[in-house]
Amino acid sequence: MFHRIRWHCCWLWLAAACAVAGRDGGGVRPGIDVFISDSLHVLDGDRVGLLTNQTGIGRNGSSDVELLLGAGVNLTALFSPEHGFRGVLDQEMIGHGLDPATGLPIYSLYGDTRAPTPDMFDELDVLVIDLQDIGARTYTYISTALLAIRAASDAGVRVIVLDRPNPIGGRLVQGPIMRPQDTSFVGMLQVPLRHGMTLGELALYGNWELEIGADLVVIPAHGWRRNQWFDEIGLPWVRPSPNMPSLESATHYPGIVMFEATNLSVGRGTPIAFQLVGAPWLRPSEVLAHLGPLSGVSLADTMVTPNGPSDGKYESTTIPSIRLRVSDRSTYDPVRAATEILAAVYAVHGDDLRIDAARFDRLVGTDAVRKVMVSGGKEKLEPLLRDWVRASAAFKQRRAKFLLYR
Repeated sequence: MFHRIRWHCCWLWLAAACAVAGRDGGGVRPGIDVFISDSLHVLDGDRVGLLTNQTGIGRNGSSDVELLLGAGVNLTALFSPEHGFRGVLDQEMIGHGLDPATGLPIYSLYGDTRAPTPDMFDELDVLVIDLQDIGARTYTYISTALLAIRAASDAGVRVIVLDRPNPIGGRLVQGPIMRPQDTSFVGMLQVPLRHGMTLGELALYGNWELEIGADLVVIPAHGWRRNQWFDEIGLPWVRPSPNMPSLESATHYPGIVMFEATNLSVGRGTPIAFQLVGAPWLRPSEVLAHLGPLSGVSLADTMVTPNGPSDGKYESTTIPSIRLRVSDRSTYDPVRAATEILAAVYAVHGDDLRIDAARFDRLVGTDAVRKVMVSGGKEKLEPLLRDWVRASAAFKQRRAKFLLYR
């Protein structure tokens, strides 16, 4: 009951914040700024752990660590997700470390353990979480946050999530909802590939869906509206991960991520990661001719040369590729587009396209895409795509009570 009361209070606070935002025109402030200015009293001398990375910054660019220590918060430990505390590592295992600027321990949650251990909470009363999600189910920061929330609940540690806007907006919901049997670190919640929620909203949803029951408070971002994209809110773009260079990449990511489980490159090792698919054997002009136009996105034949790709695909090899550019993001469905591109590649190239079935199904959240693709024919794809639209509408109803923004 306590976390429900806190959650209801967030709604009351949000209504006031929205009213203020409408008057002062001050733009969007991330949760860290709101917390520093309005809510520090909830700590009252508590020992605080902070789960964050390079995206945890205030509107002025100062890091959460600087802001919290400067405000007198008793910060005793740091925790980091995939890619490490500074977001530059692209490897399977990341060890613990020490922050040279503060001397604080950094506990990696992407190494031997992916959730804080009980001893990590020995000197903590509160865990604060501030991570920039990008709006796709497969992005692992929400999994790290949920595992940390569960561990905190087990240890009797309170949790405060400092929220940030969804970079690709909060209105559009697209793609298949994950099946329970496909639950993994790249998908802990039964939500669509493009869920249209913020990390704070997902934390509230996951606290309920996974029956964690944590003492959880979310500090909303001030002034954000669900129809706003990241380039409309006046905040600096900080790469959430090494291969997420821009909002353009983030917009394609909910669909193009499925190609990670194939022998097609998604552009890792190039400046336009997740804006293309390519391979030495790909004949883009034939695939594009088979595919035809897609809504909201333009497709073009190009060549790229991956250098140091973290997926190991086609190092220093110039590869034919299909480049994607968003032309109308209000109508663009990246999951549908990626599914149709995949089907067209298979229709043109057959067994040249190889798929890691288990990994592919985990990323997509269902085996239906792979099975329909193999069975062939766009006419078989259309019923599947219509099913996703219906399922997304039902999901919107289910998520409604966890939404913090209009």
